[in-house]
Amino acid sequence: ERLFPNLVKRVIFAKTKIVKGERRDKRKRSFLAWLCRAASYLRETKVVCSMKDDTLRKLKILAESAKYDVSCSSSGTVRRNVKGGVGNTVGGIGICHSFAEDGRCISLLKVMLTNYCIYDCAYCINRRTNDIPRATLSVSELVDLTMEFYKRNYIEGLFLSSGVVRNPDYTMERLVRVVKDLRTVHRFNGYIHLKSIPGASRELVDEAGLYADRMSVNIEIPNEASLKLLAPEKDHESVYRPMGYIQQGVLESAEERKKHRHAPRFVPAGQSTQMIVGATGESDRDILYLSSALYGRPTMRRVYYSGYVAVNTYDPRLPALKQPPLVRENRLYQADWLMRFYQFKVEEIVDETHPDLDLEVDPKLAWALRHPEQFPVDVNRAEYERILRVPGIGVKSARLIVCSRRFGRLTSFDLKKMGCVMKRAQYFITCGELEAKGVNELYPERVRSLLVQSKSRKKQNDGQLTLLFKEEPA
Repeated sequence: ERLFPNLVKRVIFAKTKIVKGERRDKRKRSFLAWLCRAASYLRETKVVCSMKDDTLRKLKILAESAKYDVSCSSSGTVRRNVKGGVGNTVGGIGICHSFAEDGRCISLLKVMLTNYCIYDCAYCINRRTNDIPRATLSVSELVDLTMEFYKRNYIEGLFLSSGVVRNPDYTMERLVRVVKDLRTVHRFNGYIHLKSIPGASRELVDEAGLYADRMSVNIEIPNEASLKLLAPEKDHESVYRPMGYIQQGVLESAEERKKHRHAPRFVPAGQSTQMIVGATGESDRDILYLSSALYGRPTMRRVYYSGYVAVNTYDPRLPALKQPPLVRENRLYQADWLMRFYQFKVEEIVDETHPDLDLEVDPKLAWALRHPEQFPVDVNRAEYERILRVPGIGVKSARLIVCSRRFGRLTSFDLKKMGCVMKRAQYFITCGELEAKGVNELYPERVRSLLVQSKSRKKQNDGQLTLLFKEEPA
């Protein structure tokens, strides 16, 4: 662009003429099309070329600091574009390194406003006493980065968090300025997930809720005593207070929109939170009971579980883990799914006898093995709720079973076509021609060993040829 300062303007002018039909010559049209592609390339590379080295350095540091926050995913919010605006938020698609229902990967600018922090939380990489690269983006720098990335289709939204500088209100005010400028000045209609700062005032939380699609406040540690041990400057009261502000704002907005159609929406995608798993000694029962209580709130959409990553190995208060407890994290998500979509209660998944989830089998199968008296289930006659509890049958498959059996008797072949995992379901159902013995005939211990063996067999590489030779005596 420095060599040809008027190139872009001329190409746009020529392209306008092509659209209007003033240029009909094919050679000129093909040449101008090539110029359009060249101009588009120049525009796309302009964001990188014009980005200052200092801004790029800040972006690398703050994006690295933000990667440990997992409390973001699809929201379901819809924010349509308006005349003069930029972009839109499509309902039902995921945000922040997740996948849409059609398999499309969705990207998000996940960044912190600053990684300076006044707190010294033992589990956090950005704690005050850590000797790490620090950076702070100004409000204008972050707004410009978001708009430039969005216009070039690098991202579809913004996930914004921050370390606490000076005090919670000062940091929250800067976060609010970012989202307010994006919405009001630049008419940005993309997705925005904003982290609320624990301890922030109600006025700032209420203002932020008018511009953000989703807000979240991280609980971090499920137990108050454990939180005081690892983060003495924090308490649960400072977390639950802004949660209450967000909840009240959402409910008031819903009532207001019943009376006035065009009343402003407040956090239309609800709120979420996050808990760290493995940093303290809480059992899965403690974590799931807290999650169940949070889901009892009308505006809580998701509770995220993050396996503890040993970023501060020098602190004696933290456990010495070689790797994050990813299997336990996965089991918690599965139990969370059972509570939200499979009509399970917490006391059915974990109890005093089994306070922790089984790491070898999923929670649904573990419950079925502990309660063989509930099986077998006749898929041609049983209620939807009972079919939903059969291992290997999901929500969609259960609905298909209930709808399809009105037109004829279902067989195992029909269940396979509906997406049922018959390797697990065959021990817990009856549908006429099944030859496999049930859980009551084989006993739960035998069924468990069969399913665990089949899972371990999958991990082996069957395509690898192995030659067995008898050892000759020495």
